Amino acid sequence: MEKSLLPSIPAKRYFTIGEVSDLCGVKPHVLRYWEQEFTQLRPMKRRGNRRYYQHHEVLMIRRIRDLLYDQGFTISGARNKLQELVQSERERRRATLDLLDGADAMDDGLDLADPEHDAAQDLMTEFEFPATDEGIQVLRKELVQIRDLLSETV
Repeated sequence: MEKSLLPSIPAKRYFTIGEVSDLCGVKPHVLRYWEQEFTQLRPMKRRGNRRYYQHHEVLMIRRIRDLLYDQGFTISGARNKLQELVQSERERRRATLDLLDGADAMDDGLDLADPEHDAAQDLMTEFEFPATDEGIQVLRKELVQIRDLLSETV
């Protein structure tokens, strides 16, 4: 079953193991096994040891499935790759938060177009924003939108 053939994930807070099985194209016993192999996969357990998965865990299972079934990784290789992906995601979020701090600094009246703010200049160059008031405002608007999106998911 290809990734494109997987059903879309409904807007729910929790999913049972049967629902996740259907959403990810993986048998329930495989999901239970993957919980032992991938420490990042920890569904909530309630009465009778019933598992309830959240949206981010369903996405992680799909990623694990892709690594194992479609890309041909071994369990340990997929575990390492997933760890790398998680680490790079953390670094990306950390960088985004650093950028948002820059946007907050703009709110505090600091002039990030000032040559003393090398990080701001590097950012402008990297994303091809002109180091003008207009370019800074465009960048600020995008950073605020990113911050709002991140605050919704955290």
